[in-house]
Amino acid sequence: MSTISICVLTKNEAHNITACLESVVWADEIIIIDSESTDDTVALCKRFTDNITIMPWLGCGPQREKIFAMATCDWVLLLDADERVTPELSQEIQATINNSNNNCSGYEIPFTSYYCGKRIRFGDWMNEKHLRLLKREQCAIVPRLVHFGITVTGKIGRLKGKIIHYSFPNITTVINKMHSYSTAGAIHNFKNGKTTSFGSAVGHGLFAFLRGYIFRLGFLDGRYGFMLAVSNAEGSYYKYLKLLEMG
Repeated sequence: MSTISICVLTKNEAHNITACLESVVWADEIIIIDSESTDDTVALCKRFTDNITIMPWLGCGPQREKIFAMATCDWVLLLDADERVTPELSQEIQATINNSNNNCSGYEIPFTSYYCGKRIRFGDWMNEKHLRLLKREQCAIVPRLVHFGITVTGKIGRLKGKIIHYSFPNITTVINKMHSYSTAGAIHNFKNGKTTSFGSAVGHGLFAFLRGYIFRLGFLDGRYGFMLAVSNAEGSYYKYLKLLEMG
């Protein structure tokens, strides 16, 4: 029988972490890296696992790389605290990793995501999927500061069951994450020698809005589709504006 590790990064996720970990209690190993939470996150995690490390936040990619290296099972499922594994996906994962005919080293998983409490069906989150189920010895994390990458030696398959993602519960969270993500993106680009201009920042922001709201039919999600398109556009605009300032 193949084994599986669940890897979760946390910081002040007391409102999310119990539901997240309850959805994966079937796993062989649950690993937490907590970034110095000031709420009850760590105490709640202790109900599910003793494998908890507390350390400063190093960035999305570097933190993922560290937690991935801590896994000891055959397979690894990367999960965020605001995500839930559906019962259907739980059964599918267990059947997949124990299938003797399985010839894939990683699997993409479809997402159902919520923005400020509203399910998003179109826009930039339409048909959303992410590579999250990984055969540990055939995969590696690319430690970018934001939107980490994954290298896979072998085939990549796709599961049918979904992860439910309760992203951005309110506008304050949207603004805070947009600020942190745009800063991390600007730092990543700056370290890689990229430059920009004010016109380019405006162009990236405008294109991000048109892509999400018009080209990917975000308007069909009503006001929430508009809100999401605007916040994505702002994130892109500020990322390049911050890069301009760094130059």
